[in-house]
Amino acid sequence: MSTQVEHSRMFRRGRALGYLEEHDRHLTAKHDPQFSFGFIGCGMMGQEHIYNTLLLGRARVGGLYDPATKSIETASQLIAKNGQQDAPKIYASIEEACADPDTDALIIATPNYTHLDVMRAVAGCNKALFVEKPIATTVADAFEVCQLAAAHSRPVRFGLQYRFKSVYAEALTEVFERQSVGRVHSVNMLEHRFPFLDKVGQWNKFSVYTGGTLVEKCCHYFDLMNLFAGANPQRVFAVGNQAVNFHNFVYDNKKADGLDQAQMSIQYDNGVIGGFSLCMFTPGTREELVVCGDAGRVHASESARLGEANENRLEVWCGENGASSVRAPEYPSYITAAGHHGSTFFEHLSFVDELSGGAVSGPNLADGLWSVAVGAAAQLSIERGVAVDVAEVLPADFDAAQWVKTSYQEG
Repeated sequence: MSTQVEHSRMFRRGRALGYLEEHDRHLTAKHDPQFSFGFIGCGMMGQEHIYNTLLLGRARVGGLYDPATKSIETASQLIAKNGQQDAPKIYASIEEACADPDTDALIIATPNYTHLDVMRAVAGCNKALFVEKPIATTVADAFEVCQLAAAHSRPVRFGLQYRFKSVYAEALTEVFERQSVGRVHSVNMLEHRFPFLDKVGQWNKFSVYTGGTLVEKCCHYFDLMNLFAGANPQRVFAVGNQAVNFHNFVYDNKKADGLDQAQMSIQYDNGVIGGFSLCMFTPGTREELVVCGDAGRVHASESARLGEANENRLEVWCGENGASSVRAPEYPSYITAAGHHGSTFFEHLSFVDELSGGAVSGPNLADGLWSVAVGAAAQLSIERGVAVDVAEVLPADFDAAQWVKTSYQEG
């Protein structure tokens, strides 16, 4: 993908030169997409993926499937509004989406508890697959998803896009390429945010559908912590409860039960220790990553009060070992606004590069599994009130040597 200004996507977004005929366009010319994507699930995340597909411009939206009519309607409007002139096909079933000869990949953004059933339906079809996070709501189901993905003949990607956020991508560069902190010894993360948003069927308020908040919401962070630690999570201790949110929320005669705060510690098998803090009843968002080593410290943060712009900050402390710095990593505003602070755009870029025969980057299959395993162990620790060995939540036939997480150099 060229990075020259002459090929900047920003020119193609401009509307001031709308009077030009196509033969007079160069900087503002739109490129023909290389691929066509089918979308299974067209709710909030499905529409974020649709928007980023069209923003990137290297794939078109070939078809949509969702049993919720309103989701199909709003997704179709989004597609038309963002420049795709031909309407997508509307599939009557997942099987019809699989059989469409005109699409190259399927983007799966259905509710978490459906991921395994959807993977069973699409496995073996001649299309690349993208499965949103978490890949399943239990470790057993996640393991089956990984096994189906490993046997699939085309590329499979899992949606752990936070490693593509600007502040975390820069932190990875500092820790692994510049080696600003030396050998890593501790990794701590924090997310303080507003409550879960509304979903179709309100499934995200109930642990039976999410696998627990620490699986549903926090697998992104566990993926990052695992990556920075460079080892397998070995033991987890967590405390948490449903302190504030949804105590009086009832849907289909079921009472909401998802926890909204937690504190946890992780022991890795190489001696690195990790910590995580979650609060889901704040009037805004705050994320933090702190990586400490024997030579320095990296602190990355994102912060925004409700209704205000997000602020990024990256602090690198090297003391006498080298130059320290403070900066504000940021993507162009139109990319940042495309979802999850720009990470979804670069996740799509990585996926399409792989489909084009380029370098394979981003999370591998094992990353998806291990991120669920940490959350599942934490939920079990809260239930029992004691520390839990991660091995306890892994399948009996699980062989860690066959499921090696991404190293930074690979991803």
